[in-house]
Formats: sequence, C-alpha cells, structure tokens
Amino acid sequence: MAARCCGCSVRCCCWLLVLTLVALAVTATVVFVRYRNGGQVFPLPGVPDAKYAEALAVALQFFQVQKSGKLVNNEIPWRGDSALDDGEEAKLDLSKGMYDAGDHMKFGFTLAFTGTMLSWSVLEYGDAMRAAKQHDAAIDALGWIMDFLINAHPSDDVLYIQVDRFASDLLPNLSNVVVRQFADVSILVGDPKADHKCWERPETMSEKRPLTKITTKSPGSDVAAETAAAMAAASLVYKPINGTYSSSLLDHAQRLFAFADKYRGAYTRTFPELSAYYNSTTYQDELLWAASWLYHATGNHSYLSYATGKNGKEYADLGNPRYFSWDDKRPGTEVLLSRVSFFAADGSDVGQDEGLGSYKDTADAVMCILLPESDTAAFRTDGGLLYVAEWNSLQHPVASAFLAAVYSDYMSTSGKTELTCSGKSFTSSDLRKFAKSQADYVLGDNPMKLSYLVGYGDSYPQRVHHRGASIPADVDTGCDGQEWLKTSKPNPNVATGALVGGPLKNDSFIDDRENVRQNEATTYNSALIVGLLSGLVSYSSVAQSLS
Repeated sequence: MAARCCGCSVRCCCWLLVLTLVALAVTATVVFVRYRNGGQVFPLPGVPDAKYAEALAVALQFFQVQKSGKLVNNEIPWRGDSALDDGEEAKLDLSKGMYDAGDHMKFGFTLAFTGTMLSWSVLEYGDAMRAAKQHDAAIDALGWIMDFLINAHPSDDVLYIQVDRFASDLLPNLSNVVVRQFADVSILVGDPKADHKCWERPETMSEKRPLTKITTKSPGSDVAAETAAAMAAASLVYKPINGTYSSSLLDHAQRLFAFADKYRGAYTRTFPELSAYYNSTTYQDELLWAASWLYHATGNHSYLSYATGKNGKEYADLGNPRYFSWDDKRPGTEVLLSRVSFFAADGSDVGQDEGLGSYKDTADAVMCILLPESDTAAFRTDGGLLYVAEWNSLQHPVASAFLAAVYSDYMSTSGKTELTCSGKSFTSSDLRKFAKSQADYVLGDNPMKLSYLVGYGDSYPQRVHHRGASIPADVDTGCDGQEWLKTSKPNPNVATGALVGGPLKNDSFIDDRENVRQNEATTYNSALIVGLLSGLVSYSSVAQSLS
C-alpha cells in the first residue's frame, strides 16, 4: 500500500508539474501578446474573440435578408422569392443581387461597393472568418452579388446600373420634405409621397421595374469603375476556389475599367434624376480605386502606374486626409496602395515609386485624424464615436475603423510599427484600439446602451425602417401597406444583422420607423461592419500579398 501510494504521489507530482508548465507557457504567450501590442491584451493568433465572432455571425445574416431572386437554402423564415423577372425587358437575368436598404431598389454603384468591401475583408481576414465559422457565409453573399454584376455587363460598353420601381414617381419632391419633432430632436423624415409611396414586402411586388444602363453615349465612369474594382477584388477571392469563375470576373473587370476610363463622366451627371439617391461627387476616385485593385489582381504594373503617375497627381488629392465611404474611395485606395509600400522588397522598382510613397504618406495622415490622441484628431461625440455626418452616421466611423484595423495589421506584419503624427509617435496597437472602440460603440458600449447591430445583444432597434421586416409574412398589402410603416409597434420580423444609420451628434437615437436618417439600414453598411468585425475576431498577421 505504501509503495502504491508513493507511486500515486509521484504521478500526482508529475501531473502538477505538467500543469504548472502549461500555465507558465500560456502566461508567457499572453505576456508576449501584451508586450507586442503596447500593453493591450488582444485575442491570441488564430483564437477567435467570442464577442466579435458572435457579432460577425449576426452581421452576415443581413445579406440573406437583402437577397433578391430565387432564394437557395433560405434561412430567413419571413423572406421568400422576389423580383424573379428583373432584367426581363433587356433579356437578362438580373433577379439576383441585393436590395439596397429598407426599400426594393438595386443600385449598382453601392452594390458594387458592397462587393468590393466584402472581397477585401475575405482577402485580409479569411482565416479569421474560418476560425469564426463564417467564411462560407461571406462567400455566399459575395457570389450572389457577383452573379448579378456579371449579368449586368452583357457587352463591353454596356452596364446595367439600376433596377427600380416607377423611378420617376419615387424621386423626392423637396417641397414635400417633412420634419417631425421627436422630444427635443428634429428628424428629417423625407417625402412621404416618394419613398413611402409603396410600402410592401418584396415577395408581393407586382409593379413594373425599369432598368437604367450606361453606354458610350451615356457614360458612368464611377459606377463602371466601382464594378471593375469589385470584380477584380472578387477574382482574387475566387482564384483558389473556382479558377474559371475567377478568370471570368477578372475579364469583366478589365473590360469595364477600359470602358470607364475611355468614356468618362459621372453617372449622376448623365442621369441627373438619380442624384436624389446616391449622388457621386466625382468619378476620378473610382478610376484610381479600380486601377489599384486591378494591379493586385493582375500584377500588371501599368495599372499601378495609372494610379501613381499622372492620374494620381491629378485625382488623388494626395496630402489631404479624407473619410472613406461609398462616395469617396481615396482613403481606401491610399491604404490599399500602402500595402504595396509596406511589403515591397527593399530596392525593388515598386519600392522606389515616388507616387506610391505619396499614397503611403497620405494614408499615414488618414490614420492620424482617426487617433484620438493625435493633434489632428477628428471630432468625436461625448460617447467616443467618430462623427462625420448626421445621415447614416455610423458609415464613416465603421469604414474608418476597418481601414485602421487593416493598417494596424500592415504595420505589425511588416515590422514597421511606428506612425508619426505631428511629431507624436503612435503604434499599430493605437490604431487597433481605435478600431475596437468604434466596434464596441456599435455593439452597445455607448450612452444609449443600445446595440446598433440588429439581433446582437439584449437591446437593439425594434422599428428598423425596412419594408419586409415591418410587414407580417402572411400579409399581402399591395402598394398600400402604410399602416405598417406608421404603426408604433415593433417590427414583426427581425432584420437580423442590419446596421442602422446610427446616433446623432449628441449620441441620442430615436427608434422610430419613420426616422429614416437614424433607423434605416443599408447593405453596404453591413459590408463595412463585416470587414471591421473580421479584423477584430483574432489577432494575427495578414498575408503579404493578395494574389
């Protein structure tokens, strides 16, 4: 008995020693990560952060909510097939794609931007998405968009850019704009005769859905170039998955870029009535953005020269930091081309490109306005949200936070970890801290204690401005479903994953369905939050090449 007990003691001591060594190893790893990140503890490489992984899973569901066409493996119980005849008048199948927001419009400009951002997110953070078991969901959403864009480009110089519903009737009549008073906050509702004229579920639509296209005589360089960017980026995503599909996307991208560059003009100048929706300030930023993506997709230096040479000097407004959005791609282009600078081999021709250096310097300046301790820091609300615009206020901070997360990872991976802002030094961890602060604000760490990502957390908007979510699935209203718009009751259906417009400058939010400014979600907002959350799911190096 004594001998057996002694053996037991030895075994116990051995196990205790093993457990102690494991604990020390884990502690050492955490200390290393803490040290590497300037004293902040981030998720270990390859280990998903439960909060951001859960939020990512929620955010990706909005793409299922927004799908048009014949639904496959539909997991949204209140959604069904819709817009099956879209494109019929042009003998095209434009039934796929996604609805832009709480409406039933398909805008090629913002839909393509959604595709570009989804692709960029997968390219940078595909491994993190896999760790969170969300990679397949992202690819599914991307494919639904790309199928639509391919069909919308039936020939070299033709691109269908919009599918709408009696478009002329929906254009805002500014004389009918109404301002409603909520407590002490005035909210612009919009024109009830326009946006609210037809309030129905997409499954029951029976109205005519006219198409809008750009051609050599009716140019739209911005939308054509954005579509080229989306297809070029997506071609990289599909390259290891489906080589044939990838090649098709790249072929479309190159032809669309040539079309956009040769026949120049902004689509909202060609079609002034469309400026009431997404008014493109200029097409020049999209040309640079598309060229940058085509460089990554092809390795062809002529595309890089396009962006860094004469066109860059004329169009990029280098030296002036801006905010990234569906309308202004310059900050995104600056970060994307900085990727080349970070990972270029010493002494290489690319590394010596002066124009590329100017993009990197401007990207640094963009990062500086995002850092709250920088002398050039942009305005923030008392709750800590980067605040740029009242309408859809979350777009800019989420887009900026995504760029900050990406740039932080470029810095960490390349070993070039110092950023100087007006003489002050910052690190990659400072950028990541900013990115986390904006994500955490969205997810509920804000004065309202409200998650602006619908379906995440215990408290989120219940009256999202969204036709399908606001009408019971068994009700066919025709065009006359305004009672479901106007009711104060919560939506009968949850638009899971919707990122609503967001708070006002004083961090306040009014959960009212007619409060379009704050309570409407957009598909491109979802692409931005998916990118941000993917970047925060785990802490790891990014690939040094996207090809």
